[in-house]
Amino acid sequence: MKKMLLLSVVVLFGMQAGLAMAANPDTGPGCGLGKLAWGEYKNQKDIAPQVLMATTNGTFGSQTFGISFGTSGCTNDGKVMTEHKATMFAELNFENLSQEMAQGQGEHLASMATLMGVPAQHQGEFFALAQEHYTSLVKAGEASPVAMVKALNATIATHPVLAQAIVK
Repeated sequence: MKKMLLLSVVVLFGMQAGLAMAANPDTGPGCGLGKLAWGEYKNQKDIAPQVLMATTNGTFGSQTFGISFGTSGCTNDGKVMTEHKATMFAELNFENLSQEMAQGQGEHLASMATLMGVPAQHQGEFFALAQEHYTSLVKAGEASPVAMVKALNATIATHPVLAQAIVK
């Protein structure tokens, strides 16, 4: 009975792998710095070049960045959602963004507005909203980029003009 169960599991996983390979014949790391650095390596489908590609991508985080921004041989095909772009930007610029939210102006805050789809003519309202709700958006001791972007989205959703104006 155990052998039959084990055999069934092996066959099931084997079929799934076969279907996945038929749907996507490129089973390597795909893109990123690793793919660029080791892409011309002979026999790319062998384990050594794939490990080198994946390790390089993992070490430098280039695959995630490449997929998000369409660099390093990656494409995002427009599928990166607005909130993810805004969250990534907030993670990279959290301190500056927090300061500018408190001031109600600044380059980082303007960039965040653009990433969130706020039209240029409504960015002043966005700046005022961020400043007015600063303490609830950037909670002392609990501040994180992800929490800030989620809170900012929730606050925008309650604003009568910005909720209608944002392009998603």
